[in-house]
Amino acid sequence: MLKQRIITAVILAPAALTAILFLPIEGFKYVVAGVILLGAYEWANMSGITARVFKGWFTLFIGLLCALLIFSVDAESIWVQGELNSIYRIILDIAAFWWLLSLFMIIAYPKYSNVWKNSRSIRAAFGVLTLIPTWVAIVSLRTSLYDVDPFYGASLLFYVLGIVWAADIGAFFVGVKFGKHKLRPNVSPGKTLEGLFGGVMASFAIIAFAALHYQVEPSLIGLHLVIGGITVAVSALGDLNESMFKRCAGIKDSGKILPGHGGVMDRIDSLTAAFPVFAFCYVTWMA
Repeated sequence: MLKQRIITAVILAPAALTAILFLPIEGFKYVVAGVILLGAYEWANMSGITARVFKGWFTLFIGLLCALLIFSVDAESIWVQGELNSIYRIILDIAAFWWLLSLFMIIAYPKYSNVWKNSRSIRAAFGVLTLIPTWVAIVSLRTSLYDVDPFYGASLLFYVLGIVWAADIGAFFVGVKFGKHKLRPNVSPGKTLEGLFGGVMASFAIIAFAALHYQVEPSLIGLHLVIGGITVAVSALGDLNESMFKRCAGIKDSGKILPGHGGVMDRIDSLTAAFPVFAFCYVTWMA
């Protein structure tokens, strides 16, 4: 299993690096949409949709939404004079509300869950609220200040990836060594408060490095720490959110497409929360 995980990671990491750094924006939009479509097929399964044809229809619907965003807003119109396109901004606003709602759902689970737990349509709608904002957030961040510095947006993506991955690693090792108090045992029995704290501390090392590297003004360091902390906390929320829906569907992994890793959603669950919320904060307070 470990060997499979390493081989998969060795293949995927350079592919992701190449896509972020070297693909033209229009090509990048399609590649990200492709990942979202893989996640959509798995989300259909997590929604309780078992028939392959209906999984395909849900995936097609997500693809049509991505296509609509791709063709209605070209790369030059995503940012205009430092302002994010209004359609993209509305989607990020909706995403912020969705993840706040998701927090309350996770805290309350399994109480008050019958309204959505027994409805495949509602659970599928939650997938739309999760996947489409992820696409919008990634593309919005990648294209930020593109006319000034073509790689500035890439650095934003790597920043989010860095703090989320640092949080995952820190949470794993601290949780294994010191984890005693369960975070949300009804949702994900393996997550602990100690692990969450360890993840946040590990991510702050990346946040501090980024602040020094980009020579952030001292008056703005506090804001960067707050936004970084929120991003890390909500990445844990994304993980718990997927675990909750998998528990409702009675499945362990979202899919089997990645040897040793499970499904695509199992790999990007934290990022589906981190990217939209970070992009919302970036657009609101940092852009």
